[in-house]
Amino acid sequence: MSPKAAPAPLLVVDTPSLLYRAFFALPSSIKGLDGRPVNGLLGTANLILQVMEAHAPRAVVLCNGAEAAHYRKDAYPAYHAARDEMPEKMVWQWEAAPAFFGRFGWLHRAVDDLEADDLLGAYAAVEAAAGGRTLLFTGDRDMYQCVSQDTQVLFPGGGKAGPALVDVAGVRERYGIEPAQVPDFIALRGDPSDGLPGAKGVGAKGAAALLNEHGDLETLLDLAARDAAQDSTSLKPRVRTALREQADELRSFRHIATLQPVEVARPADTPTRWTDAAEAARELGMERLAVRLAAWPA
Repeated sequence: MSPKAAPAPLLVVDTPSLLYRAFFALPSSIKGLDGRPVNGLLGTANLILQVMEAHAPRAVVLCNGAEAAHYRKDAYPAYHAARDEMPEKMVWQWEAAPAFFGRFGWLHRAVDDLEADDLLGAYAAVEAAAGGRTLLFTGDRDMYQCVSQDTQVLFPGGGKAGPALVDVAGVRERYGIEPAQVPDFIALRGDPSDGLPGAKGVGAKGAAALLNEHGDLETLLDLAARDAAQDSTSLKPRVRTALREQADELRSFRHIATLQPVEVARPADTPTRWTDAAEAARELGMERLAVRLAAWPA
């Protein structure tokens, strides 16, 4: 008897991550029939289709949320403070994305008080609880904390080869830690894209080494709070000082990096509506995409 085929994965997409990546990767001279740029929509569609060719997901869920969730701003007011406003030529594409991709039969989910990554984590959890497998398509490395036997991250940027599939071994290779340690790692190392400075003088290698030796941030903060003469650990004086002086701040960074729970329902198997998708692409002047979509079932 031949082995049973693995069930088709659920594909969960970080819509803001892919839209921004596509918008800046393709020229805004790519325009629709009404003269407005469609580069972000076109590029996002092509990125998702590339994954569908490789992994044949049972359903596609596009997730959206707040630019900066209130709980993260409350924890650290400088969170996302340095990010630029959305480019004007992208605004209408952002607003059009749910309806456009809805024509494909792809599901759209959004939360106003949390961020897209919180939704991605929630869908991965509910799929794993049901015995399924999830692919999280995102350029946000914070999502490495979700990686497990049942959940992998598809990280864009692989060109013709497609996005990199990051599993547990991939997280270890990239960060030198376990997936569950990612929020602690981010707190210690910092995250320039989110405006988090991390612990002074620690850096990525130092953060990984500390977590491999001591396990988690709270253990490190407890060790740092002890009198150095009574502590036989290997904490260097400068690291001990940074951990002591920044203890509350580092806890805030870890809270920011930790995904928040969201109640979601497990999506049913939802096939792509190829004819409708082709029509939606054609209406926006994406003729080559329309031809590709129309021919897909064959």
